[in-house]
Amino acid sequence: MGVNEDPVTGSAHCCLAPYWGQKLGRDTLLGYQASKRGGLVRVQLNGERVLLGGQAVTVMKGELL
Repeated sequence: MGVNEDPVTGSAHCCLAPYWGQKLGRDTLLGYQASKRGGLVRVQLNGERVLLGGQAVTVMKGELL
């Protein structure tokens, strides 16, 4: 879909989950992002929201004042 993102950030999964959820008749799916450092993303449809799950690594931490 042309979504520019890091190896596995989830923005593309948020777009694809409602489509595939409706097509497959499911509200919980498991996706794999086939990028160089790919990974698994669990998605659950929750009304108009998509809940994401999986392993994460903190690469930056900050504070807004």
